[in-house]
Amino acid sequence: MTFARIAGTGSYLPDNIVTNRDLEQKVETSDQWIRERTGIEQRHIALPGQSTVDLAEQAALKAIEAAGIETTDIDLIVFATTTPDKVFPSCACILQARLGIQGCPAFDIQAVCSGFVYSLATAEKFIRTGSSKKALVIGAEVFSRILNWEDRTTCVLFGDGAGAVVLEASEETGILSTHLHADGRYEELLHVPCGIANDFDAVKAGQAFVEMKGNEVFKVAVNTLGRIVDETLEANQMQKSEIDWLVPHQANLRIIAATARKLDMPMDQVVVTVNRHGNTSAASIPLALDEAVRDGRIQRGQVVLLEAFGGGFTWGSALLRY
Repeated sequence: MTFARIAGTGSYLPDNIVTNRDLEQKVETSDQWIRERTGIEQRHIALPGQSTVDLAEQAALKAIEAAGIETTDIDLIVFATTTPDKVFPSCACILQARLGIQGCPAFDIQAVCSGFVYSLATAEKFIRTGSSKKALVIGAEVFSRILNWEDRTTCVLFGDGAGAVVLEASEETGILSTHLHADGRYEELLHVPCGIANDFDAVKAGQAFVEMKGNEVFKVAVNTLGRIVDETLEANQMQKSEIDWLVPHQANLRIIAATARKLDMPMDQVVVTVNRHGNTSAASIPLALDEAVRDGRIQRGQVVLLEAFGGGFTWGSALLRY
């Protein structure tokens, strides 16, 4: 049997760091308020002229190097983003050209904060069916470009960054299962209410901003992530105690802690970066995964649960043996 196994990870964060104290100077908020409600202390914000693909390229190169392969070995690119460089072509195609890769499938996936899990699941299916041998899977965002920096309820939450993995065909166990869901009934609880085919004047005026009903999103997220933990464990006939690491989407420390409690898992087995990165949407899981792999916490052979929840609503999980 062929498995899809993570061969290398990489990540990149813009140099520009914005702290809660910095935001106190821009909007009516406080460091204490942000920390208590979200756990966030700072976030990285892309510099003017720095694009989603710029961030993704750096993360991709690190993942390819870590995998010990050449860029030309990549035969599939799946790119998760909500903030693409252009309406078209896709970020995946733009990145493909930058990496000097030609001919392989390359496409974007839009599932907001669940985008990386959706992309990982998609690439895994390509590998399991023999359609790909080495896939580059990326989550990258410049979410700061769709924030209203006068809205204190949203601008304090998000940051920019990119993470990537190389997924390769292997006889060794890799991704054990993936689970994807969506429910569009909740669309207006977390969305950008305008786009190319809807209120394009707002887009042209630079007013295409994130809108969120935070309390409602929090409640649905906690309940949904609890259910997907059960679904993932049941599908693999696995006990909670068999999970070595939880790498969650980094949206809010309270949501992360609730998922850890669901797993009866101490927080020292949970990879947490939200305090330093904020919510980087599709980039948050690969950023956290790369950090934990590179600092030696996540070791080969350990069982890792990835889970995410995002606008749509979308949600998903991936269970893997690293």
